[in-house]
Amino acid sequence: MERININVKNGVAYVQMNYPKNLNALNEPMLDELVEAIDQCEQDEMTKVIVISGAGKGFSAGGDIAEMIQGIQSNAVDFSGTMEKLKQTALKVRRCRKAVIASMHGPVAGAGFSLALLCDFRIAADNAKFIEAFVNIGLVPDMGNVYSLARIVGVGTMTELVMTGKPVDATRALELNLVNQVVPMEELEAVTEKFATYMASRPMVSIANMKEMINNLYYSDFEKALDQETKLQLQCSGTSDFVEGITAFAQKRRPVFVGK
Repeated sequence: MERININVKNGVAYVQMNYPKNLNALNEPMLDELVEAIDQCEQDEMTKVIVISGAGKGFSAGGDIAEMIQGIQSNAVDFSGTMEKLKQTALKVRRCRKAVIASMHGPVAGAGFSLALLCDFRIAADNAKFIEAFVNIGLVPDMGNVYSLARIVGVGTMTELVMTGKPVDATRALELNLVNQVVPMEELEAVTEKFATYMASRPMVSIANMKEMINNLYYSDFEKALDQETKLQLQCSGTSDFVEGITAFAQKRRPVFVGK
């Protein structure tokens, strides 16, 4: 794989998104490799826990803005393929019968935020910044973001975060239960490894069955929600507000939305 590194140690598979030049954006090639990596980890009997992290300056910037700009310039915006891959990745992470830990630093934005929410545990460095970036470019949250976020922080806080798009720092994220731990950046790797190794010592059948119980209770209609967000995202991607949002982002100015 070109964009994912996998290292297995003491029963833990460390899956690192490694494409820092676009801040580990979750474009189609990255999503394909992420699904492949999780498949490998699930099939590997030596792997008991999966840790997902990002190389470079941050966990993930979410969508690939450069690709969106290119699509607008060539009048060929088509999110259908990406939305299907986002859906399949979300289902893969959520249905994985092994514990999945997100180890995050720097920007955790857009679909990167969505990916983190799907994990069973979230450990954040003190420089992590969580951003529901979708509204800033005229889109709706993807990868089950609204569905997962509401179950973690409640409908009121979820609505505030997704509709305002205001960044949340690591301290506030801990207060909102968005993360399980916040640690100094220089300790993130060691703390993650210690916790992941501990989880790898837990009874695997028990953990797998607990995840099935949690999914049955809280994610029983998750796939239906993913299908709905795909429909709504495709609608948003055809609006003038989306074009304005992406153009303003590229020009580093405040967007002027017109509601069309």
